[in-house]
Amino acid sequence: MGKYFGTSGIREVVNEKLTPELALKVGKALGTYLGGGTVVVGKDTRTSGETLKRAVISGLLSTGVNVIDIGLAPTPLTGFAIRLYGADAGVTITASHNPPEYNGIKVWQPNGMAYTPEMENELEAILESGNFRKAPWNEIGSLRRADPKAEYIKKALEMVHLDNSYTVVVDSGNGAGSILSPYLQRELGNRVISLNSHPTGFFVRELEPNAKSLSALAKTVKAMKADVGIAHDGDADRIGVVDDRGKFVEYEVMLSLMAGYMLRKFGKGKIVTTVDAGFALDDYVRPLGGEVIRTRVGDVAVADELARHGGIFGGEPSGTWIIPQWNLTPDGIFAGALVLEMIDRLGPLSELAKEVPRYVTLRAKIPCPNEKKARAMELIAQEALNSFDYERLIDIDGIRIENSDWWILFRPSGTEPIMRITLEAHTEEKAKELMEKAEKLVRNAVERA
Repeated sequence: MGKYFGTSGIREVVNEKLTPELALKVGKALGTYLGGGTVVVGKDTRTSGETLKRAVISGLLSTGVNVIDIGLAPTPLTGFAIRLYGADAGVTITASHNPPEYNGIKVWQPNGMAYTPEMENELEAILESGNFRKAPWNEIGSLRRADPKAEYIKKALEMVHLDNSYTVVVDSGNGAGSILSPYLQRELGNRVISLNSHPTGFFVRELEPNAKSLSALAKTVKAMKADVGIAHDGDADRIGVVDDRGKFVEYEVMLSLMAGYMLRKFGKGKIVTTVDAGFALDDYVRPLGGEVIRTRVGDVAVADELARHGGIFGGEPSGTWIIPQWNLTPDGIFAGALVLEMIDRLGPLSELAKEVPRYVTLRAKIPCPNEKKARAMELIAQEALNSFDYERLIDIDGIRIENSDWWILFRPSGTEPIMRITLEAHTEEKAKELMEKAEKLVRNAVERA
């Protein structure tokens, strides 16, 4: 991670670290890096979006790059527009599921995949040098506005078909998904009830679509006797799902169900997930001809592996799914359409969810100053390898040790001064025993680092 770019582009509190001045420089750096061409720019609903978007656009135009401004747009729509217009890159002004005082800048490749850490490092080097391309007066970039929403819906309807109609409650959290997700569901032939669909930049619930933040959605699904509830974060790259009984479907269960459905839809193949995903996925997709590959945490790592292996489906246990047959941008809106198609083909979600094995997952955060992380991880590696009896080790992102009936992941946070421990076991007793040992080990390593 560099000075500006973290695990998901630049993400900071507005007018503190993330200022219009910085956004202007990012635009100039990206334009210099590209050396010409066209860039699609969109923003989520945050109150600071317009000022940052205009600053980025100014920077791009000054280097001679042409800009297509798609205005208020969920991240999946930016990814779609890049390919639709044959652009050379895309920029989303978003802080995804962060609180409203944050905003961010995320850059996308022509194939819809986010910029890799290596590409971000190159952008950062240009940004730091201040050595930007300056286009002469007669070569300044041109700006045009476009609205790709209708094209997005038309293309989605070519890939997803329902035989029946359903009642769907869509909770967009007052984020950018509110201008597209309910409309796609309606075009699929469903009766749609919209919650929190005011794209004002004032959020009424925590943006991450989890069990706690979606209590209103769960109640509405129950009260309206709806078939399913679909929810998104601020830029709708994530999906959270409530079943027909008004119960939030845990991320891991939903990930397994969708991976299984994609194998049924597209045939046997590879499923890509991250090192913090549990065994339920492997156990559920194996009989369906799926092979699970694990990679680093973050949508760009998942997209990268999907492209490399020609995978069928990729997803993180955070509700971030990538459907490669559609695009390499994480897309909670298209994912919502697929959830309906799965229900249409296989039956009610509450019944489907019973088929996914349930194990005990525990998570812990241990404070660790950023400057101690590298040394602490070295110590954890030495200790963990000596004190646990494991069969396999994965060290692509932190350290994951696993046995046939449990696994533990030790990983430094990319955004906070903490070490994360995630583990899974078949019984509550075993999980607690492992966590006690793991926490002790990490605290000890942080102290000695």
